[in-house]
Amino acid sequence: MVSAQSSELKGLGWKAACGNLPAAYLTGLLIGTRAKAKGVNNAILDIGLNARSGSRIFAAAKGALDGGLTIPIDKKVLPSDDRLHGSHIVTYSKLVSSEPEAYKKRFSGYLKNKLKPEELKDNFAAVETKIKTPEAGK
Repeated sequence: MVSAQSSELKGLGWKAACGNLPAAYLTGLLIGTRAKAKGVNNAILDIGLNARSGSRIFAAAKGALDGGLTIPIDKKVLPSDDRLHGSHIVTYSKLVSSEPEAYKKRFSGYLKNKLKPEELKDNFAAVETKIKTPEAGK
């Protein structure tokens, strides 16, 4: 009925990697927003036979919940809001910043896209706002 891919976030201004926890959350939010726009209210999270581990799938589920979908899920498996917004990445970038070569190597993708990892939360907030606008649900 609806779908979204993390690569779509780039068109909404996302400058960070598309495979991290904040990107998973934003992709889920995009799915939830699109689903609500099409009149879909409920979803089921089916992870198949996979073990119940891995934060990204649950980050995406949290995004879909915040986008307005009702999903039966144990709230204890959902990542914290701090992690969803990238606080762990920001904290790590500040730790590594004292080693310029390691910093450049570890965050080369961010820097290539003109995003200091310390500013990830601002980029997250801007993309989140765009997703929540009515035209993003299309």
